[in-house]
Amino acid sequence: MSSLKVREGEADFNVHDAGKPCKTWYKVYGTLAHPHNPPLVVLHGGPGSTHEHLDVLSELTRLFDVPVILYDQLGNGRSTHLPEKNGDVDFWTVQLFVDELHNLLNHLNIHDNYNVLGQSWGGMLASDFATRQPKGLGKLVIADSPASVMLWVKAANELRKGLPQEVQDALNKHEAADTTTDPEYIAATNEFYKRHFCRLDPMPQSLVDGLAWMKKDPTVYSTMNGLNAFCITGSLKTWSVIDRLHNIQATTLLINGRYDEAHDMVVEPFFQHIPKVRWVQFADSAHVPQLEETERFVQVVWAFLRG
Repeated sequence: MSSLKVREGEADFNVHDAGKPCKTWYKVYGTLAHPHNPPLVVLHGGPGSTHEHLDVLSELTRLFDVPVILYDQLGNGRSTHLPEKNGDVDFWTVQLFVDELHNLLNHLNIHDNYNVLGQSWGGMLASDFATRQPKGLGKLVIADSPASVMLWVKAANELRKGLPQEVQDALNKHEAADTTTDPEYIAATNEFYKRHFCRLDPMPQSLVDGLAWMKKDPTVYSTMNGLNAFCITGSLKTWSVIDRLHNIQATTLLINGRYDEAHDMVVEPFFQHIPKVRWVQFADSAHVPQLEETERFVQVVWAFLRG
C-alpha cells in the first residue's frame, strides 16, 4: 500500500449563542490543490456521530488520488462539545451545520470547487445545503438518507413489522410503558439494527467507535433526533427537503442498501425531484454500504466523480 499524505487541523467557528469559542476538527487525505480532482468533503451521520465510519473513503485518495476531507461536526468527536446546550432546539438546527460547512470550506480555501458526500444525516444536511445552490459545489452524493423524516419514521415502522413477533411485542410494550431504557427494549432495537443498520457481525470497529462517541455525549443526537430510528422526537421530526429538491443544480448520485433503514420510499423523492440524478442500490447492504460493500462503494463513487 502506498503511503497517504494525511493532515489534521482545526477551523475556528464563530457560533452565536455558543457561549465559548468553537472549533471544527478535520482531516485531509491527499493534496487539496489537485490539478484534476476536486476535493470530496464528507458529511457524517447521526446527527451527533463522528467521522470514523467514513474513514474508509480514504481509499478514493489511495486508489484514485481524490483529495478527501473528513470532519467531526460541532458537538462531538474532536470538535467542540456543548453539553450545556442539550435540549436546546433553537441552537441545534440544520442552519448551524450548514454554516459550519461553509466555514470549513472557507477555512480550507476550497469554496470555489469541491464535491460533497453525505451519509445518513450527512446526506440530509448535504441535500439541504445543495438546495441553496452554494458556490463551487460540483457533484453531490446522498447516501442512505431520507428526503423527509416523516417518511423515515413511516419506513422504519414498516420494516419493524418484519421483525419476529416477540421482538415487536417487546418494542411496543416498553414504548407504551415509557421504559425504553429497559435491557429488553434495547435488545429488541438491536435486532432491528442488525437487519437494517449494519449486517456485518461483528460490527466494524469504526462504527463501534462512532456509536461510543454518541453514547459518551448524546447532546446533538438526543436534541435533534430523539430516542432511536422509530421514535424521533427531536428538532428534526418535521424536517423535509422535498419541496426544495428542484433547486439542486449539482449532478447527484443516490445510494442506499437493499436492507437499508433508508428504505426506497424515503430515497425516491430525491430521484423524482432532483433534475440531474442517478440511483445505485447495494444488494448486500443495510445502512452502511461503505463498510458492508467497501470495494464496490468506492468504485461506484469514483465512477460518478470521474464521469
